[in-house]
Amino acid sequence: MATIETYQRAALKKTNPLLTKLRTTVETAFYGSNMHEVKTLAEAYELAKTSPGVIVTDLPIKETEKLGLPEDAKVLVENGGKIVGRTAKARRIVGEDKAEDEQLMALVREVIYQNRTKKYHQTTGYVGLDEDFIIKAHIAFPEGNENNLYSWLLNFQWANDTYNELYTHSKKYAEGDIYIYTDPDWRHPDYPLGLAYFEPDHNVACILGMQYFGEFKKGTLSLAWGTAHRNGFASCHGGLKKFVLKDKKRVFAFFGLSGSGKSTLTHSKHNGKYKVKVLHDDAFIIDLLDGSSIALEPAYFDKTQDYPADHPEQEYFLTAQNVGVTKDVDGKRVLVTEDIRNGNGRTVKSRYVTPDRVDKFHSPIEGVYWIMKDDSLPPLVKIEDPILAATFGATLATKRSTAETARKGEDRDRLVIEPYANPFRVYPLIEDYEDFKALLSKEAVDCYIINTGAFLDKDITKDVTLGVIESIVEETAAFKPFGDGTGLAYLDVPGYEPPLEDESYKKLVKERMTMRIEFLQAFNQANPDFPLPDEALHGFDQIIRSL
Repeated sequence: MATIETYQRAALKKTNPLLTKLRTTVETAFYGSNMHEVKTLAEAYELAKTSPGVIVTDLPIKETEKLGLPEDAKVLVENGGKIVGRTAKARRIVGEDKAEDEQLMALVREVIYQNRTKKYHQTTGYVGLDEDFIIKAHIAFPEGNENNLYSWLLNFQWANDTYNELYTHSKKYAEGDIYIYTDPDWRHPDYPLGLAYFEPDHNVACILGMQYFGEFKKGTLSLAWGTAHRNGFASCHGGLKKFVLKDKKRVFAFFGLSGSGKSTLTHSKHNGKYKVKVLHDDAFIIDLLDGSSIALEPAYFDKTQDYPADHPEQEYFLTAQNVGVTKDVDGKRVLVTEDIRNGNGRTVKSRYVTPDRVDKFHSPIEGVYWIMKDDSLPPLVKIEDPILAATFGATLATKRSTAETARKGEDRDRLVIEPYANPFRVYPLIEDYEDFKALLSKEAVDCYIINTGAFLDKDITKDVTLGVIESIVEETAAFKPFGDGTGLAYLDVPGYEPPLEDESYKKLVKERMTMRIEFLQAFNQANPDFPLPDEALHGFDQIIRSL
């Protein structure tokens, strides 16, 4: 088996590195008499559709037999309250604050003790969809949260016969299974936003006081990404697609926060110009040795804002969260989407929405695109140096979407920096920096910044964005130097030429580079044990000096 679930009794000693306080506490809870094991997706569906507050729509699910669902299964809806996005401030990681760790360990023990009289459901799934990387994960929810358990099994891969067999013959890792204990109804005055407590090196988490499904999805992914990172992979929050041409295959990765356009770019069919295959639009890993890539999830957790009731992709919805429901003229219960009820309406969408979906690309990656909404940059910029390319990834500048719960007073239109578009990292940033520098140092891998927002005061349209990608695919792109000695070149796109002789424009670019330097300096000051190297600052200094 790929990860460790059982032990020889002789190995059950305190010297065993897998047997930590938090992991042992959480795993032990899974064996309580109040735990009911949900073994199939069909059982999870039956539990979810009668769970309090869940709405059974009249929208049928396609490909029920392939998915393992009852033939008459319908799309289920469950809505939250005030919080409809992820809450980053609730996250704690073992070892970051040793004094708080003692308090949190006692708190976790008390939560599990108090919940001993609650009925719980637990289930098992897989993260990673290829024999080279597939790990087992377990999660437990209290009664009343069956729809989250059902959505989790849909989003990841439930343990059916096919994947049980794949797992049995998969590559082995000296890592424990993932265990996540949850209590969405928990409340504590010291943690008003909830608590997501992770011990990433031991694949365990306790997620308390948060009901939004994205917390459980990204919590599971955070641990899986950490496992992949420890075992020779670059962990990626982005989309990956392959262009299958007559004489070659081109694999491109798009890294961006939710709402940046990564899903749109990943799934675009380019008006049928090319045969396109998709790995995933949110979570994958890249083997740093051979450049191959593996998807971590079969389904997609997608925003519903672009899918009104008559949109064909609604046919592939499985569950929906934080959306409206009404009746159509035939009296059938249907969805009200487009974020009319609230921001960040979401759906777990079937893999079958993507006809050319695959779970592994053997062809090595050729292009990395950092998606930014920085109006100082033209539609496409090529980064010529791998150190500078990795540093731009570490200072990826974009705008927050409604997928993240806004911090008090935060302006969603303000540029923010999110390294590698991954706010779910559970290991030091320097390790991602080194991974991406190694990847981008490969001769066959090019790196670009793709701006999906506006350049100066001019919006960059979807057609322009897709066009610049197509020019790379077809090798017709004509790049010009972005100043002398900057290490950057821009794609010559009519109407979006950077006015490099304009002092006010050069001032804006310098301000954005200075913003990145200040971020790195502040980061290093706050993380003296794991700072980013000086080389990461020098590239931006060079750009400022050269303009």
